[in-house]
Amino acid sequence: MGISERKWTVRDSGDPEKVGRLATELGVDRVLAELLVQRGVETFEEARSFFRPSLQDLHDPFLMTDMDKAVERLHEAIDKGQKVLVYGDYDVDGTTAVALVYSFVKRFTNRVEYYIPDRYDEGYGLSFKGLDWASDNGVDLVITLDCGIKAIEKVEYARSKGIDVIICDHHLPENELPGAVAVLDPKREDCHYPFDDLCGCGVGFKFVQGYCLKYNIDPEILEPLLDLQVVSIASDLVSMVGENRVLAHFGLKRLNENPRKGLLAMINLAKLEPGHVTIDDIVFKIGPRINAAGRMESGRLAVELLTATDDRTAFQIGEKINDNNNERKNIDREITQEALEMVANGTALETENVTIVYNPTWNKGVVGIVASRLVEAYYKPTVVLTKSNGLVTGSARSVAGFDLYASIESCADLLENFGGHVYAAGLTMKEEHLEEFCRRMNRFVSGNITKQELTPVIEIDARLDFSQITPKFFRILKQFQPFGPGNANPVFLTEDVYDAGNGRKVGAGGIHLKLDLMQESQPYRQIAAIGFNMADFYDHIKGGNPIDVCYSIVENFYRGSSTLQLRLKDMRERDELI
Repeated sequence: MGISERKWTVRDSGDPEKVGRLATELGVDRVLAELLVQRGVETFEEARSFFRPSLQDLHDPFLMTDMDKAVERLHEAIDKGQKVLVYGDYDVDGTTAVALVYSFVKRFTNRVEYYIPDRYDEGYGLSFKGLDWASDNGVDLVITLDCGIKAIEKVEYARSKGIDVIICDHHLPENELPGAVAVLDPKREDCHYPFDDLCGCGVGFKFVQGYCLKYNIDPEILEPLLDLQVVSIASDLVSMVGENRVLAHFGLKRLNENPRKGLLAMINLAKLEPGHVTIDDIVFKIGPRINAAGRMESGRLAVELLTATDDRTAFQIGEKINDNNNERKNIDREITQEALEMVANGTALETENVTIVYNPTWNKGVVGIVASRLVEAYYKPTVVLTKSNGLVTGSARSVAGFDLYASIESCADLLENFGGHVYAAGLTMKEEHLEEFCRRMNRFVSGNITKQELTPVIEIDARLDFSQITPKFFRILKQFQPFGPGNANPVFLTEDVYDAGNGRKVGAGGIHLKLDLMQESQPYRQIAAIGFNMADFYDHIKGGNPIDVCYSIVENFYRGSSTLQLRLKDMRERDELI
């Protein structure tokens, strides 16, 4: 016990002069000034902008290539009474984006519908089946959200049926772009939009913002859409900096003060405290529920929830989605167990430098979740595959620092389809290519991954004594929110602490630890702490032995009262070297 497999690294605290000056100017603890400098905030003005985000900080949407064409084509459709189809992916980003753009367009025309492809029948992205449906239903304009950037053939097919397409996507494009009326994607090489890490829903938001600007529509009508925006930003794990941070800040405010009926139903069904919903709550409670609709039944159900206009409908759909989520959890638990056993007993396809497991009977909707679980267990790039519509299909997840997308791209000639990001991707292939795919993936990963990338690392932002955790300290720390990639909840290190004697195992099977920690240097201050999946440390702690802990500080709300709690990331016996 006590040997942590994870490496702890303490970040550089920044230029002491800058830190000291900022701490004095702001009147804050030096540790808070260090955190700001680490985030590139070095002056009073920059701190004011960081702590007081403004919607005025959003970029001009017309800086995005093709925005003018997209806005004009939508206006033409509305003006001429043409039929518009809002088409999006079946995950959280896609369904929130569809709900956002559909809700907006519906204000100006009744001739608008939405379409979410079936994960199992049609797969990801723009589909021929979807375009046939559009053609059969007299659609003149299709707006794709969170998909479409690689749909060259599909866009050509749409054009052959007299249907125009506007693409709103945020995935990496190929060299050739589809021949759409407009292609909105900040990752286009010829697009010089100042912020390129928008989620799909974010690109949709910029589109409707552009429409408001061009046609002098009161931007106030965009505010009710911001709760969708924050759910997407948090769930899609895009960076929480720049424009995303501004949108998430106001989205969180909307979600807590006046959420749409569907999201309020989700908040209640997830047993969250209304008014105190955090980014973590979205990532772990709301996002997975919305995702479950597309995994277990249909992503269309998620859009129905997010566009519901009365409480009863919202709650009925919410309950259905909640049931989907419970079913999803059972299935992903079973498949994860099977996958772990395959690795343990040597029946996985590959385990050397990359973990690849395949079972043709697995549920396609949960393979991405299972891949994430295997990364947690073995800390290697991971591909989890099943069979759907006669093809091997699956999801891949990476470890910090390793470009998984590049490794999959190196096998492009073996694949029918693939897409995604640096850390997460989806792929489809014929079964005859599976063996060669595994061989090449293993070779590519072994040639490109470093030993450091295969070692899980906990990055610690600063050392902290418990005496520094004052009400003022936490009040300012809260203003660093919303947290996410690029602006993570700070991780602190406190050394030489021990449990006050009330430590106990909690949770199903007693796998978690609940502690009251004290620091050797100040034995009268106790701080509550929770360590998820840390029951292995129980005997050591129960013996009164000192430990070092790294943690984030969180606020717990229960029945109207709030308490501070340390959420432990890891712990070590005192004699271990850092």
